[in-house]
Amino acid sequence: MPVRETELPNVGRKFELDLASGGRLSVVIGHDGTRTLYRQPDGDGDAERVAELTGEEARQFGAILGGAYFQPAESETANVPVGDARIEWYDVHEDSPLAGSSVGDSEIRTETGATLLAIQRGSDTIANPGPEEVIEPGDVLVTLGTQEEQRNLQARVNKDSDA
Repeated sequence: MPVRETELPNVGRKFELDLASGGRLSVVIGHDGTRTLYRQPDGDGDAERVAELTGEEARQFGAILGGAYFQPAESETANVPVGDARIEWYDVHEDSPLAGSSVGDSEIRTETGATLLAIQRGSDTIANPGPEEVIEPGDVLVTLGTQEEQRNLQARVNKDSDA
């Protein structure tokens, strides 16, 4: 998706992006530092002013849009070439039967068929955790498995699960 840039004499610069969902998003960066966002529902119609941001607001919002605060699992970009397997994330709560047990003792793969790919612990990622790694409350388990395997794992992670 190319971004078009246009010089606006005595105003600043305009940047335009055609959206995959249709329409266009534009931002005018003024010489005074303001950023004004516009949305055109269709590419040729009138633009609607959406918001005006200060430079600091624009930098913070840009960081959010860029993924500095949160990285979603965008299913259209996730490629899992293993039949009908999928990647799932499970929060480990205080009352989870797995909380406090090692990966080996939890027998996740043996009991559910799902594979534990990683443990997200705060800002740290423990990739391919060994059998001695202890699963802690607050961890997020990143797993690979079929729908049935994931259902089985969800039931083990969350004792009150409906799965």
